[in-house]
Amino acid sequence: MKKIKLSSLAVATLALISFSCGNDGSANSTQTDSATTNQSPMTNDFGEVDGKKITQYTLTNKAGDEVKIINYGGIVTSWVTADKAGNRSSVVLGFDKLEGYLAPPPYFGALIGRYGNRIAGGKFKLNDTTYTLATNNGRNHLHGGNKGFDKVVWDVTAAPSAGNPSITLHYLSKDGEEGYPGNLDVTVTYTLTDANELRIVYDATTDKATPVNLTNHSYFNLTGDVANTILNHKLQIAADRYTPVDRGLIPTGELKAVAGTPFDFNTATVIGERIAQVPGGYDHNYVLNGGKTTALRSVATVTDSVSGRQLEVQTMEPGLQFYSGNFLDGTLKSNAGQPINKHTGFCLETQHFPDSPNQPSFPSTILQPGQKYHTETVYKVSVVR
Repeated sequence: MKKIKLSSLAVATLALISFSCGNDGSANSTQTDSATTNQSPMTNDFGEVDGKKITQYTLTNKAGDEVKIINYGGIVTSWVTADKAGNRSSVVLGFDKLEGYLAPPPYFGALIGRYGNRIAGGKFKLNDTTYTLATNNGRNHLHGGNKGFDKVVWDVTAAPSAGNPSITLHYLSKDGEEGYPGNLDVTVTYTLTDANELRIVYDATTDKATPVNLTNHSYFNLTGDVANTILNHKLQIAADRYTPVDRGLIPTGELKAVAGTPFDFNTATVIGERIAQVPGGYDHNYVLNGGKTTALRSVATVTDSVSGRQLEVQTMEPGLQFYSGNFLDGTLKSNAGQPINKHTGFCLETQHFPDSPNQPSFPSTILQPGQKYHTETVYKVSVVR
């Protein structure tokens, strides 16, 4: 393992979210003082993709909690934190070798773009032009296509952020990539705070109108053991409505009340209590109360009585995709060799609504030249005794 060292000038520059990255995705390294060094991420080699070096970055806070991230897909590979008994284990599903992430994707821990979730028929019309995207999910487009942001090598600049360990990832998605218009310049910053919050800040600009919907696809299991399902976790979502879907999981356009349905999580409810009433399990977008906001607000909480861990989600986004790990089938294995079975992880993906480019009544996801895309999400893990 090695530490990245940065000069005070570099730290000041990075605080303004500028970056200097090598073409091989590796972080730059210079000298710094001891106070900064204590917050700098540790790094280790994680393999190679497309002739580019893959590096794993370890963010560690004062409590000794660790989040590990690789520059391939901007993937969160682990988040090790203590349970109520003081035992430490990872609360996200992931692998300790690159090969696990090169298999057909469940999108473990990855950054998703240009468009998180589905676009019907792999087509949308914008400014009188019809754009055709990859249909990589049946007849629909999913999570950015055949080579979305989850499968590219990001440039990374590692630096402290307000005293907390942080890394910023950068990727330029070129005009026409995966069928999308415009050169989209994206930065994503991960920061681990001493309050055990993983803060994710997304920024983007474009030179041509294009749909943008960025998110993170981490699978959580608060027991810290993939041998356990998440069906006993208790979930609360601050949403009075959700977007019903057709058989291809494309929204019908309706915003339906959750009251009186198995989709109502306004009161904390065990995930497995009503899942049998939902064909295929939960994989639905929730219309968050308050819509799109300019400040973070709490939108969901998950608790596990066995470990005592609690996950809180804060975001600015208008939607939240709750996915109960329905397609996990035991094919993938954990680091300990255990099969990763159905319902052993859940996702809470902060987002705009699925298929918004084809749904004029949904909040717009179109980013125009001269505009700045900016959104933030926080995942906070704590222990409730």
